[in-house]
Amino acid sequence: MSETVAEETLLFGVEPVPAMTGYPTVDQLKDRLESLRAEHPELITAERIGTTRLGEPLWLYTLGEGRLSGLLAGGVHPNEPIGSVTILHLVQQLASSADLRARLDTTWRIIPCADPDGMRLNEGWFQDPGDAETYFRHFYRPAGDEQVEWTFPLSYKRAHFDAMLPETQALQRAIDLARPDFYVPLHNAESGGAYYYLSEPMPELCSALQQLPERFGVPLHRGEPEAAHFTELAPGIFDMGTVEEIYDWLEGLGLDPAPPGSAGDASTSYARRYGTLSMIAELPLQRHPDADDLSLSEHRYADLLEQEGAQLIADGERLLAMLAQAEPELSLETPMLRASRCFLPMVRRSGESHRARAGQEENSRSATVSELTGLPGVRHMLRLRFGGIFLRALEAEFSAGTASASLRRLADEMEGLFAQWLREAAACPSGQTQAIPAHDVASVQCGAVLALADYAGRHRG
Repeated sequence: MSETVAEETLLFGVEPVPAMTGYPTVDQLKDRLESLRAEHPELITAERIGTTRLGEPLWLYTLGEGRLSGLLAGGVHPNEPIGSVTILHLVQQLASSADLRARLDTTWRIIPCADPDGMRLNEGWFQDPGDAETYFRHFYRPAGDEQVEWTFPLSYKRAHFDAMLPETQALQRAIDLARPDFYVPLHNAESGGAYYYLSEPMPELCSALQQLPERFGVPLHRGEPEAAHFTELAPGIFDMGTVEEIYDWLEGLGLDPAPPGSAGDASTSYARRYGTLSMIAELPLQRHPDADDLSLSEHRYADLLEQEGAQLIADGERLLAMLAQAEPELSLETPMLRASRCFLPMVRRSGESHRARAGQEENSRSATVSELTGLPGVRHMLRLRFGGIFLRALEAEFSAGTASASLRRLADEMEGLFAQWLREAAACPSGQTQAIPAHDVASVQCGAVLALADYAGRHRG
């Protein structure tokens, strides 16, 4: 691909996202979209497709009337707000440019936020995403069986799930209505670099996706993948695979592939029935200078896995012991408590996975510099994310006036541990991150969506 064609494929003359700080709240996102709909009533319509568990309407916006069908879903994980900025910018650009609409020839359907109830529980850090303490103290991710993205039906070996959420049913309705040629659930990562998942190999698209991050000062992630079973299609780009493959991979490591509290299948798996091309563009909130450093270190990768695994197991056991101690004293069944019950065991299981992989022959090699910072970064992320959620569950009892003296002492212990982990993360090389402006990461995500739409237009009948 020539440089001229690459520029054309990446952004189609679309303006980068204007400079901004922080991320919009649920209400700000809704208000801005409604303003755009009022400005362009002939182009943008909205229909109600469901209701959240707390009674909030869920809306599907439609823009344009093209040959292709494209679906975007924001907020499928409520701690991932980059997609909110992406949606606002794309809708504004598409509504204001007849040329862009004609070139992409797409009927766009957009769910602004698939889990507004959950996203509201993250809004405490949206205006200061670069401050680690603010971020982790206000972080929330739903328990696995309460995540819109991961509660589609599943039946495989010992894994069975059919408890679809109302929000998941609304997303399913949108997929069935759109029968999309291409689908992008809008995700983001925490730190490191940008990486992508594709539903099938698309070499021509991979070339464009790899160029996008550097253009906006975002590194391409080359370190530890989210899970070792993923097949790399190109540097920083992975086959999104299936839940069945994850099950078999865990089973092969001798780990429980269907632990208590396991969730279901993904929305991208459901969309496969329509032959949909799906993409996930994972953009980080924080950049790390070593995210794309493939030079070799003096450390063995297996030793690093063993070391990090042992620490995660110890941290997980400590958190689980504190949860067990707290349970008899807890009176409020909050989302934070349900998430703690789900994720605190995951800290230990992640350590067990690391240690199992340490024994594999292919991991007896030199670790790259990216892996040397990436693996400890995973440890800090897991224990601060889920330790912070547990701390919020305890604090909810204080706010309600239901905390006993013993629960207060336990909360003081958890507060001290959390503060220690914050200090350790800040002092570790993996913690030497820098916040990426929201407009830069959203510009990358916008470009990725446009590149996928262009690819679909040239490869779908």
